Amino acid sequence: MSGNIVITGASSGIGRATAELFLEKGWTVGMLARRAETMAEIASSNENAVVLPSDVTDPSAVESAFARFRRTAGRLDVLFNNAGIFGVAAPIDQVPVETWMAVVNVNLNGMFLCAREAFSAMRLQDPQGGRIINNGSISAHVPRDGSVCYTSTKHAITGMTRSLSLDGRPFDIACGQIDIGNARTPMVAAQCERAREAGLPEQETMDVRHVAEAVLHIAELPLEANVQFMTVMATKMPYIGRG
Repeated sequence: MSGNIVITGASSGIGRATAELFLEKGWTVGMLARRAETMAEIASSNENAVVLPSDVTDPSAVESAFARFRRTAGRLDVLFNNAGIFGVAAPIDQVPVETWMAVVNVNLNGMFLCAREAFSAMRLQDPQGGRIINNGSISAHVPRDGSVCYTSTKHAITGMTRSLSLDGRPFDIACGQIDIGNARTPMVAAQCERAREAGLPEQETMDVRHVAEAVLHIAELPLEANVQFMTVMATKMPYIGRG
């Protein structure tokens, strides 16, 4: 099975790994991120890649990117709403207000803008319907210390997922969430480095491709079925019981 998907944050980490896997499987992939050069490298070897250089926090840029993808691909079957940033690892009184605003702008406002465009396209296209997969995090359930910005936004994404699931029912729009723990990405590498510097035990991680394969599984389901919430994590990471 193949179709048309937009992946945000597609220039690195989970987004890039997912884009590369979907391209391997024959999907038309709209790669939406700020780093056009990185996405162009991927697109240079695959005609099914549509490079959409955009900032997810810019409403007009997001609207234009989705419109361009629909003109190119004809329809939108899936959105992997993935773009996100961590911010700083610090207690709340040491978090600059500007950092809080930036994390909320990317992780919450950006995901809202992209979901809004995808929902509209899926509701109005013929045949109607599609799927939105939000990237939550295990921080949507259990936080790390010093993660007030990231954790707050990921809890908000869970609320967004539930709301979109309900609102999408009349239009055959399914919405689910994948909660990821310690995939080997640059963001997780930075967290591991901070842990080493603090003298904490080495953190367990997993290959990021496992996440991409999980997203593919969800995307390939018929619209009569949905993965509402899925947790994919490094087996030995301290999720159960962490705090």
